Amino acid sequence: MVDSWAEGDAVCLIAPREAPRIVRLARGPQRVGGDSVLDLTEQIGRPVGGEVPWLGATYRAVRPSLSDLLTTLHRGAQIVTAKDAAQILLLAGVAPGGRVAEAGSGSGALTLVLASAVGPGGHVLSCDRRPEFLENARSNVARAGWGDRVEFRRRDVALEGWGEDGFTSVVLDLAEPWEVLDASRTSMVSGGYVATYTPTYNQLERTVRRLRDVGFGEVRAVEVIERGIHVGDGGTRPEFEMLGHTGFLASARKVD
Repeated sequence: MVDSWAEGDAVCLIAPREAPRIVRLARGPQRVGGDSVLDLTEQIGRPVGGEVPWLGATYRAVRPSLSDLLTTLHRGAQIVTAKDAAQILLLAGVAPGGRVAEAGSGSGALTLVLASAVGPGGHVLSCDRRPEFLENARSNVARAGWGDRVEFRRRDVALEGWGEDGFTSVVLDLAEPWEVLDASRTSMVSGGYVATYTPTYNQLERTVRRLRDVGFGEVRAVEVIERGIHVGDGGTRPEFEMLGHTGFLASARKVD
């Protein structure tokens, strides 16, 4: 079966030595970036992977990967890095069809990762107190074509709770996640997981202590460090620079 383009699809344009660009497939010229104009009308109905001449280069039109979406994210708040986001999926037990609650929408980077993991049959509720963060995150998720998987809500979960229950996973990217753990445990299904992201030892200690006090089980705390490898004939070695500390992750399971 040939994968073909349809109007409204998200298109990733890639070319050697060029940064990927993601645009929406529409009829007629559209503005991309600053003053650049692109017309992808001819791609509608054609197989994915075709050539697109533009700005003196030849691009390939492919479907955007999660990595492409994160690389081209419109940033506002600081984002959770890919190395931490991938580990959060494991710690929080996020899977296809899952029902996930997220506090701290930020720029929507982690929201995109969660939406990708739950798939078309899952649902993500993303809450934030700041409307400008919600708007930016909503725009990034819509750009990926996953708006139907995510509901954004302006809400202070620490004060108001989640307002509903039945969540299989809860993910907290907050300065004070311990303030949301009681409400999260109440709103989770039995056996569900909670995962938190905090940048300092003091925050991690307080979070883990509260997880235990509230009655969660299987409490864990980890840090993910990423080091690249320079590969050469007879000269393979670790890179001199690495992506070290970004945040601490804590997780636990609701045990009735």
